[in-house]
Amino acid sequence: MSELNEAWTLGLAEAEARARAKGRADIAEYLALRSSNDLTRSIAGDWLLQMFANAAGEANRAGAAIQISRDDAHRFKVDNASMVGSRLSLGKGVRMLRVAAGWPRTPRDGVIRGGGLACGHITHVGIKPADEELRLIVDGNGRPSWIVILKDGRQVEARELQEADIKHHLAILLGD
Repeated sequence: MSELNEAWTLGLAEAEARARAKGRADIAEYLALRSSNDLTRSIAGDWLLQMFANAAGEANRAGAAIQISRDDAHRFKVDNASMVGSRLSLGKGVRMLRVAAGWPRTPRDGVIRGGGLACGHITHVGIKPADEELRLIVDGNGRPSWIVILKDGRQVEARELQEADIKHHLAILLGD
């Protein structure tokens, strides 16, 4: 965890304790929810990037020679909102696959439409039709999952990101 994330987590915990001590259960509950959501976002974002890194590592063991890099101070746009998070870059020759995950950190960054906790992008540089937008949701049982947002004209539907999707994106990177 970065120093900034540690300071943020500590600051939220202190604010929650102060709110409870002053009898402000409403504020304490909000801060507890915020802390829980931030933990879910962080773990889910790391999981997403790690799944792609693991798939690239597996391909490299088979001789693919994919170059892997990570940027933990990445900002990207989704609609009018700014997401702050991490980006994994996978390169093979002139092809580049970028996977980003993040969420708005301040009110100025905006909000995620559709009730998601975080957003993600899977971007194939130069192959725009292969790009996908992701949203982190929590289902009725409290299970977080990344869903792929499909855009077909005005119709928007969603499906859960699967391991097969990750392998598909890696196959595009490798030119298979």
